[in-house]
Amino acid sequence: MNEVNKTLYIPLYGKAMVSKQNIILKDKTAEIIWNSQKFVLSRKSKSKWLCYNMAMRARMFDDWTDIMLKKHPEATVLHVGCGLDSRVKRVKRPYKNWLDCDFSDVIETRKKYYSETDRYHMIPFNAADPKQVQSLPGSESVIVILEGISMYLTDSQLRTFFFTIQNKYEHVYILMDVYTVFGAKASKYKNPINEVGVTKVYGIDDMNKLLKGLNIRLKKEYSMTPKRLVDELGQKDRFIFRLLFTGKLYRKIYRLYELEK
Repeated sequence: MNEVNKTLYIPLYGKAMVSKQNIILKDKTAEIIWNSQKFVLSRKSKSKWLCYNMAMRARMFDDWTDIMLKKHPEATVLHVGCGLDSRVKRVKRPYKNWLDCDFSDVIETRKKYYSETDRYHMIPFNAADPKQVQSLPGSESVIVILEGISMYLTDSQLRTFFFTIQNKYEHVYILMDVYTVFGAKASKYKNPINEVGVTKVYGIDDMNKLLKGLNIRLKKEYSMTPKRLVDELGQKDRFIFRLLFTGKLYRKIYRLYELEK
């Protein structure tokens, strides 16, 4: 795998470790895959605080996907940059068509652990290639999961992705996490992704500016670490985690946005 693809092991480890504690995220599949992969992470990537953060982020995406599937049961789910994530197993709502998408070498590894069905498919995919977006299966509505992917795409690539997806589907529902410009610059010094060789990421300060001229609009911003999930931590860990991953300082680095057409 290249450097960007190797970053998938960081959230995989975080979800596996938190799942073992039986809090925030129940993900037995992550535990099994992590134990079989034997990928070596540095001490920073294995920080328990980062594990909590990765698990909460995943839980926010899971809960949102469940809500969207309840509202739009006929929609196609498009999970871009799926890595080895088991969201397709974690969501509670039934789905009509689910596409887990990532680069070909990631999908090749993924197929060792997941099996396709008539409703679930894994496809090699590059979100920066509009021809590949255009070739996605047709549907009236699409639920797009962009977890941990936007920071590897330039503003131009994101706009092209949004433009192509809005023209392909009548109704578009997107949840995406983004670095701010400050967060992207700061990641050069403290981000665990540096330890697997990633040196360049991108940030967004004004989502409305990015979406200007498109039919997709910013609907809502969420907290990535809501109180209901932070409260699942032990008292001591809860206090330290709040200092690191909640409040105004964290929002200056990292955001979670819901978009809609």
